[in-house]
Amino acid sequence: MSDSGAEADGEIAGLPARRHGLDRRMILEAGADFIETHGLRQLSMRRLGARLGVEGMSLYRHVPSRDDLLDGIVEVVLDDLYGDPEVYLEPKNGWQDYLLRLARGLRRVALARPQIFPLIATRPPQAPWIRPPLRSLRWIDSFFGALGAAGFRDDAAVAAYRAFSSFLLGHLLLEVAAKGADIAPVEMPEPQGQIPGGLEAYPHVRRLEQRLSEDRSAEEFEESLANLLNRIAALRD
Repeated sequence: MSDSGAEADGEIAGLPARRHGLDRRMILEAGADFIETHGLRQLSMRRLGARLGVEGMSLYRHVPSRDDLLDGIVEVVLDDLYGDPEVYLEPKNGWQDYLLRLARGLRRVALARPQIFPLIATRPPQAPWIRPPLRSLRWIDSFFGALGAAGFRDDAAVAAYRAFSSFLLGHLLLEVAAKGADIAPVEMPEPQGQIPGGLEAYPHVRRLEQRLSEDRSAEEFEESLANLLNRIAALRD
């Protein structure tokens, strides 16, 4: 890398933050901060390495590829939900309170990370039936556990999951776009065929995998459109 190239990268990445003791979590958090400051299109392994005070190639020991880096950044950002005291993994006060807290927690994540949220919304999942913005198997399993405990049948729980995720995705993408987030896709690699470690730790997701894999987009669109028209009619009345 030439001196001029290093200077150009330094202008984007900022001063080196740390030269020793790198680990995967540190790299992912630095990547998340970089995207939030400079945008996804500016992110490269070389620039991220410059921010951390190392050569970009040294990052590959912890993140094998840029795709792995982006997937890891999504995981790190969604991990913020686990530290949110207002969000519960289990429905302590009923399913409606559980969903309200989860939705509001995801909105806080989106507003805190508006440049990263489109990545969460568009990043290809490891399985096509994992919908954004709930890119966490742990949260999806928690979702179905909460609704199942409240008496929802499997088909009703899956329909609720689709409606919930569609509402959140549409609303939050509009909200972060209004804050200047770049919601245009940058690159769309092929989704991976299998989830590392399988689904053994997520019994509800494993049980509902076939239902979640069904493509009911047209039906969902018509149902959502009908609900929207009813809501608009209520406004007139």
